[in-house]
Amino acid sequence: MIAHLPILQVILPLMAAPLCLLLKRAHLVWLFTLIASGLAFAISILILQQVMTTGVISYALGGWEAPWGIEYRIDKLNAFLLLIISGISTIVLIAAQSSIEKEIPKNKHTHFYVLYLLSLTGMLGIVATGDAFNVFVFLEVSSLSAYALIAMGQKRQALWASYQYLIMGTIGATFILIGIGLMYQMTGTLNMQDLSQRLPEVAQTRTVFAAFAFVVVGVCLKLAMFPLHLWLPNAYAYAPSIVTAFFAATATKVAVYLLIRFTFSVFGVSFSFTTIPLQTLFMALGLVGIFVASTSAIFQSNVKRLFAFSSIAQIGYMLVGFSLTTVTGLTATLLHLFNHALMKGAIFLALGAVVYRVGNVELANLRGLGRQMPLTMAAIVIGGISLIGVPLTVGFVSKWYLLMALIEQGYWPVAALVLIGSMLAVVYVWRIVEVAYFQAPTDNQVKVKEAPMSFLLPIWALVIANIYFGVDTRLSVQVAEAAAQSLFGGAL
Repeated sequence: MIAHLPILQVILPLMAAPLCLLLKRAHLVWLFTLIASGLAFAISILILQQVMTTGVISYALGGWEAPWGIEYRIDKLNAFLLLIISGISTIVLIAAQSSIEKEIPKNKHTHFYVLYLLSLTGMLGIVATGDAFNVFVFLEVSSLSAYALIAMGQKRQALWASYQYLIMGTIGATFILIGIGLMYQMTGTLNMQDLSQRLPEVAQTRTVFAAFAFVVVGVCLKLAMFPLHLWLPNAYAYAPSIVTAFFAATATKVAVYLLIRFTFSVFGVSFSFTTIPLQTLFMALGLVGIFVASTSAIFQSNVKRLFAFSSIAQIGYMLVGFSLTTVTGLTATLLHLFNHALMKGAIFLALGAVVYRVGNVELANLRGLGRQMPLTMAAIVIGGISLIGVPLTVGFVSKWYLLMALIEQGYWPVAALVLIGSMLAVVYVWRIVEVAYFQAPTDNQVKVKEAPMSFLLPIWALVIANIYFGVDTRLSVQVAEAAAQSLFGGAL
């Protein structure tokens, strides 16, 4: 069984999705989905332990050895991502039953869980596979289910948000597919390890340059990198709260993984950052994204939309670390992948609890909520403090490593800009604190109770993780550093 863990990681949620349709009761479908996600999480822990102990895992599907057959290849980088995706999925699902009762019609609950499992399958498949075309296939599985999940939102704007994401996502996927096709034309292989060995022989051809451009632009559309981010604010704001919490903590992280995988492992560091000077472009776009998105967040009246713009800013920090092309810089990016998942998972789950009690997350309706829902609002505040990067939270760890990476390279002005960008987060987090704790409820505002335990347990599990991994950084830093070093060492 241990030998088959890589394929079980993907097959379990894939097989569970259609089986949901056989279950009649909504609570049974929820429990079945939670068990399937929990098993995927347990498998990801075993895979990470195995990879850290024995090295890269190669799994040939159907016994066909690569490059003829499809290979699942798990190294430290994608083992880390598998842990993040399946872990967040499982924690978020604990609150799903209560949340969707308020936000999704009862006759659509089973379909919600089917789509959720398919989206989870797609993300796990993207990360686990060592085949470039398989990346595209799983990308489509994940994206198509994501479009449908977003469209399940309460408001009509959810349909428009889903349509926006559909158009932008389809363009991104098409670009990636064209890039993969051009690489296949030049090398005759789709296996990523094989591509990394054959591409250097034809690296100076216009076809490979075009392939690289198509892949990078396509991935950056999925990544919501500024200025290709226009689909993200509406998608996060109008999707059901559980969907927002899941996607905010995982979807963009998978896109960052793809960017790292293609640039470092497939095309190679020399081609990606020497032949084509990506450092300056990504650093500039990352910094502009931090300031533009953080400033936009300050002026939002809908709190989900506010934190959606915050996510775009956080992607900017990841891109700055990525652009440095150093072990410390890449470690900072991988750390922020993990830490941002904990932050945004906690925040958007807490906002789901607010929707459950209040009905919406308009800033004006949060007046006095700090006294009525103290545990929920405290979770949002702690998540916000972590976004700022206050010591003893995971946000501080990420930004500390990013600042170290910048200072190592002598980029003092960029380090100063990163610190200033973090101060912008203080402004939009303070807006929420001010309304929730220092403004009295209006006369027509209905008094509400604290969120139910089905919300508070997963919310505070993530909040405690925010603090724990901000104090004890051994696991996150060890895995992130090992993954970064393996990428610079040429391991795939």
